[in-house]
Amino acid sequence: MQTMWAGRFQKQLDADVNDFNSSISFDARMFRQDIAGSLAHVAMLAKAGILTDAERDAIAAGLGSILDDIASGALPIDPAAEDIHMFVEQELTARIGDAGKKLHTARSRNDQVALDIRMYLRDEAEEIVRDIKDLIRAVTEQAKLHKTTIMPGYTHLQRAQPVTFGHHMMAYAMMLMRDVGRITDAVKRMNVSPLGCCALAGTTYDTDREMTASALGFDGITYNSLDGVSDRDFCVELLSALALVMLHLSR
Repeated sequence: MQTMWAGRFQKQLDADVNDFNSSISFDARMFRQDIAGSLAHVAMLAKAGILTDAERDAIAAGLGSILDDIASGALPIDPAAEDIHMFVEQELTARIGDAGKKLHTARSRNDQVALDIRMYLRDEAEEIVRDIKDLIRAVTEQAKLHKTTIMPGYTHLQRAQPVTFGHHMMAYAMMLMRDVGRITDAVKRMNVSPLGCCALAGTTYDTDREMTASALGFDGITYNSLDGVSDRDFCVELLSALALVMLHLSR
Protein backbone atom coordinates (compact mmCIF):
# COMPACT_ATOMS: atom_id res chain seq x y z
CA MET A 1 0.00 0.00 0.00
CA GLN A 2 1.51 3.34 -1.11
CA THR A 3 1.58 5.91 1.70
CA MET A 4 0.74 9.57 1.27
CA TRP A 5 4.19 10.54 2.45
CA ALA A 6 6.20 8.25 0.15
CA GLY A 7 7.30 11.04 -2.19
CA ARG A 8 8.64 13.18 0.65
CA PHE A 9 11.45 10.88 1.75
CA GLN A 10 14.50 9.37 0.07
CA LYS A 11 14.52 6.15 2.06
CA GLN A 12 12.05 3.80 3.72
CA LEU A 13 10.38 5.16 6.84
CA ASP A 14 10.96 3.40 10.13
CA ALA A 15 8.09 1.05 10.97
CA ASP A 16 7.44 2.93 14.23
CA VAL A 17 6.79 6.14 12.27
CA ASN A 18 4.24 4.39 10.08
CA ASP A 19 2.58 2.89 13.14
CA PHE A 20 2.39 6.31 14.78
CA ASN A 21 0.72 7.85 11.71
CA SER A 22 -1.62 4.93 11.08
CA SER A 23 -5.22 4.87 12.34
CA ILE A 24 -6.45 1.94 10.23
CA SER A 25 -6.54 -0.40 13.25
CA PHE A 26 -9.48 1.49 14.74
CA ASP A 27 -11.04 3.57 11.95
CA ALA A 28 -11.49 0.49 9.72
CA ARG A 29 -14.79 -0.07 11.55
CA MET A 30 -16.12 3.10 9.89
CA PHE A 31 -15.90 1.75 6.34
CA ARG A 32 -19.68 1.87 5.84
CA GLN A 33 -19.89 5.50 6.94
CA ASP A 34 -16.81 6.44 4.94
CA ILE A 35 -18.25 5.02 1.74
CA ALA A 36 -21.70 6.51 2.38
CA GLY A 37 -20.09 9.93 2.81
CA SER A 38 -18.14 9.47 -0.41
CA LEU A 39 -21.25 8.48 -2.35
CA ALA A 40 -23.05 11.62 -1.19
CA HIS A 41 -19.98 13.73 -1.98
CA VAL A 42 -19.56 12.42 -5.51
CA ALA A 43 -23.27 12.93 -6.25
CA MET A 44 -22.92 16.56 -5.14
CA LEU A 45 -19.78 17.06 -7.24
CA ALA A 46 -21.62 15.88 -10.33
CA LYS A 47 -24.64 18.07 -9.65
CA ALA A 48 -22.31 21.06 -9.23
CA GLY A 49 -20.71 20.28 -12.60
CA ILE A 50 -17.34 19.48 -11.06
CA LEU A 51 -17.54 15.85 -12.22
CA THR A 52 -19.23 14.46 -15.30
CA ASP A 53 -22.15 12.08 -14.94
CA ALA A 54 -19.97 9.31 -16.36
CA GLU A 55 -17.31 9.94 -13.72
CA ARG A 56 -19.95 10.01 -11.01
CA ASP A 57 -21.42 6.71 -12.14
CA ALA A 58 -18.02 5.01 -12.39
CA ILE A 59 -17.01 6.20 -8.92
CA ALA A 60 -20.36 5.25 -7.39
CA ALA A 61 -20.24 1.78 -8.93
CA GLY A 62 -16.67 1.30 -7.73
CA LEU A 63 -17.54 2.40 -4.20
CA GLY A 64 -20.55 0.09 -4.16
CA SER A 65 -18.41 -2.88 -5.16
CA ILE A 66 -15.83 -2.03 -2.49
CA LEU A 67 -18.55 -1.80 0.16
CA ASP A 68 -19.96 -5.18 -0.85
CA ASP A 69 -16.53 -6.81 -0.90
CA ILE A 70 -15.47 -5.45 2.51
CA ALA A 71 -18.81 -6.42 4.06
CA SER A 72 -18.61 -9.97 2.65
CA GLY A 73 -14.97 -10.43 3.59
CA ALA A 74 -13.87 -10.74 -0.03
CA LEU A 75 -11.75 -7.61 0.38
CA PRO A 76 -9.74 -7.63 3.61
CA ILE A 77 -8.73 -4.18 4.84
CA ASP A 78 -4.98 -3.77 4.46
CA PRO A 79 -3.45 -3.08 7.91
CA ALA A 80 -0.58 -1.31 6.11
CA ALA A 81 -2.95 1.40 4.91
CA GLU A 82 -2.69 4.65 6.85
CA ASP A 83 -6.44 5.00 7.37
CA ILE A 84 -9.77 3.79 6.00
CA HIS A 85 -10.10 6.86 3.77
CA MET A 86 -6.85 6.18 1.91
CA PHE A 87 -7.57 2.46 1.71
CA VAL A 88 -10.93 3.03 0.02
CA GLU A 89 -9.61 5.72 -2.33
CA GLN A 90 -6.60 3.69 -3.43
CA GLU A 91 -8.71 0.57 -3.91
CA LEU A 92 -11.19 2.64 -5.94
CA THR A 93 -8.43 4.01 -8.19
CA ALA A 94 -7.05 0.51 -8.68
CA ARG A 95 -10.49 -0.65 -9.82
CA ILE A 96 -11.69 2.21 -12.04
CA GLY A 97 -8.53 4.12 -12.94
CA ASP A 98 -7.83 7.85 -12.74
CA ALA A 99 -11.48 8.76 -12.20
CA GLY A 100 -11.07 7.37 -8.70
CA LYS A 101 -8.57 10.11 -7.88
CA LYS A 102 -11.27 12.74 -8.48
CA LEU A 103 -13.32 11.48 -5.53
CA HIS A 104 -11.23 13.62 -3.17
CA THR A 105 -11.98 16.86 -5.05
CA ALA A 106 -13.20 19.64 -2.70
CA ARG A 107 -12.64 17.46 0.33
CA SER A 108 -9.92 16.84 2.93
CA ARG A 109 -9.28 13.89 5.20
CA ASN A 110 -9.94 16.38 8.00
CA ASP A 111 -13.60 16.92 7.16
CA GLN A 112 -13.85 13.30 6.01
CA VAL A 113 -12.84 11.84 9.37
CA ALA A 114 -14.97 14.40 11.22
CA LEU A 115 -17.92 13.28 9.09
CA ASP A 116 -17.23 9.56 9.56
CA ILE A 117 -16.97 9.85 13.34
CA ARG A 118 -20.27 11.73 13.60
CA MET A 119 -22.05 9.21 11.39
CA TYR A 120 -20.51 6.20 13.16
CA LEU A 121 -21.37 7.47 16.65
CA ARG A 122 -24.84 8.45 15.51
CA ASP A 123 -25.45 4.92 14.23
CA GLU A 124 -24.01 3.33 17.37
CA ALA A 125 -26.00 5.65 19.64
CA GLU A 126 -29.23 4.77 17.86
CA GLU A 127 -28.51 1.06 18.35
CA ILE A 128 -27.70 1.59 22.02
CA VAL A 129 -30.94 3.53 22.52
CA ARG A 130 -32.89 0.67 20.95
CA ASP A 131 -31.20 -1.78 23.32
CA ILE A 132 -31.93 0.41 26.36
CA LYS A 133 -35.57 0.71 25.34
CA ASP A 134 -35.77 -3.08 25.07
CA LEU A 135 -34.35 -3.30 28.59
CA ILE A 136 -36.86 -0.74 29.86
CA ARG A 137 -39.68 -2.83 28.42
CA ALA A 138 -38.31 -5.97 30.09
CA VAL A 139 -37.94 -4.20 33.43
CA THR A 140 -41.45 -2.77 33.15
CA GLU A 141 -42.90 -6.20 32.41
CA GLN A 142 -41.27 -7.57 35.54
CA ALA A 143 -42.63 -4.63 37.52
CA LYS A 144 -46.15 -5.41 36.29
CA LEU A 145 -45.79 -9.03 37.38
CA HIS A 146 -44.70 -7.98 40.87
CA LYS A 147 -47.00 -5.09 41.71
CA THR A 148 -47.95 -6.79 44.98
CA THR A 149 -44.75 -8.71 45.74
CA ILE A 150 -43.47 -7.30 49.03
CA MET A 151 -39.76 -6.88 49.67
CA PRO A 152 -37.66 -4.87 52.11
CA GLY A 153 -36.39 -1.50 50.96
CA TYR A 154 -32.83 -0.68 52.00
CA THR A 155 -31.15 2.51 53.11
CA HIS A 156 -27.54 2.74 54.32
CA LEU A 157 -27.24 -1.02 53.70
CA GLN A 158 -29.93 -1.77 56.27
CA ARG A 159 -33.52 -2.89 55.87
CA ALA A 160 -35.90 0.05 56.09
CA GLN A 161 -39.45 0.45 54.76
CA PRO A 162 -41.28 -2.32 52.90
CA VAL A 163 -41.81 -1.77 49.16
CA THR A 164 -43.01 -3.89 46.29
CA PHE A 165 -40.55 -5.57 43.96
CA GLY A 166 -42.38 -3.81 41.11
CA HIS A 167 -41.65 -0.43 42.69
CA HIS A 168 -38.01 -1.43 43.10
CA MET A 169 -37.75 -2.44 39.43
CA MET A 170 -39.33 0.80 38.21
CA ALA A 171 -36.52 2.76 39.85
CA TYR A 172 -34.22 1.27 37.21
CA ALA A 173 -36.72 2.04 34.47
CA MET A 174 -36.59 5.70 35.54
CA MET A 175 -32.78 5.72 35.41
CA LEU A 176 -32.75 4.13 31.97
CA MET A 177 -35.33 6.57 30.64
CA ARG A 178 -33.07 9.46 31.64
CA ASP A 179 -30.20 7.68 29.87
CA VAL A 180 -32.23 7.53 26.67
CA GLY A 181 -32.93 11.24 26.97
CA ARG A 182 -29.27 12.12 27.49
CA ILE A 183 -28.07 10.04 24.54
CA THR A 184 -30.82 11.38 22.29
CA ASP A 185 -29.95 14.94 23.29
CA ALA A 186 -26.25 14.34 22.58
CA VAL A 187 -27.10 12.98 19.13
CA LYS A 188 -29.08 16.14 18.33
CA ARG A 189 -25.96 18.27 18.84
CA MET A 190 -23.84 15.72 16.98
CA ASN A 191 -26.08 15.59 13.94
CA VAL A 192 -24.61 18.39 11.81
CA SER A 193 -22.39 17.78 8.81
CA PRO A 194 -18.78 19.04 8.66
CA LEU A 195 -18.36 17.90 5.05
CA GLY A 196 -17.19 20.86 2.98
CA CYS A 197 -15.05 22.40 5.72
CA CYS A 198 -12.10 20.66 4.03
CA ALA A 199 -8.70 20.99 5.72
CA LEU A 200 -9.72 23.98 7.84
CA ALA A 201 -10.96 26.85 5.66
CA GLY A 202 -13.36 25.41 3.10
CA THR A 203 -12.75 25.22 -0.65
CA THR A 204 -12.81 27.50 -3.68
CA TYR A 205 -15.05 25.00 -5.50
CA ASP A 206 -18.72 25.93 -5.60
CA THR A 207 -20.02 23.00 -3.55
CA ASP A 208 -23.41 22.37 -1.97
CA ARG A 209 -22.95 21.44 1.68
CA GLU A 210 -26.68 21.35 2.37
CA MET A 211 -27.14 18.71 -0.34
CA THR A 212 -24.65 16.30 1.19
CA ALA A 213 -25.91 17.00 4.72
CA SER A 214 -29.47 16.15 3.70
CA ALA A 215 -28.41 13.04 1.77
CA LEU A 216 -26.58 11.73 4.85
CA GLY A 217 -29.44 12.36 7.28
CA PHE A 218 -28.00 15.39 9.06
CA ASP A 219 -30.17 18.16 10.46
CA GLY A 220 -27.86 20.85 9.08
CA ILE A 221 -24.23 21.85 8.60
CA THR A 222 -21.48 23.18 10.84
CA TYR A 223 -21.25 26.94 10.36
CA ASN A 224 -17.56 27.46 11.11
CA SER A 225 -15.02 25.46 9.15
CA LEU A 226 -12.35 25.50 11.85
CA ASP A 227 -14.83 24.24 14.42
CA GLY A 228 -16.27 21.75 11.94
CA VAL A 229 -13.00 19.85 11.51
CA SER A 230 -11.71 20.19 15.08
CA ASP A 231 -14.85 19.70 17.20
CA ARG A 232 -14.85 16.51 19.24
CA ASP A 233 -17.17 17.84 21.97
CA PHE A 234 -19.83 15.39 20.87
CA CYS A 235 -17.52 12.43 21.55
CA VAL A 236 -16.96 13.52 25.15
CA GLU A 237 -20.66 14.29 25.63
CA LEU A 238 -21.69 10.87 24.37
CA LEU A 239 -19.03 9.18 26.52
CA SER A 240 -20.43 11.00 29.55
CA ALA A 241 -23.96 9.78 28.79
CA LEU A 242 -22.72 6.22 28.26
CA ALA A 243 -20.75 6.31 31.51
CA LEU A 244 -24.03 7.00 33.32
CA VAL A 245 -25.65 4.09 31.50
CA MET A 246 -22.91 1.82 32.80
CA LEU A 247 -23.29 3.27 36.29
CA HIS A 248 -26.99 2.45 36.26
CA LEU A 249 -26.41 -1.04 34.86
CA SER A 250 -23.82 -1.69 37.56
CA ARG A 251 -26.48 -1.05 40.20
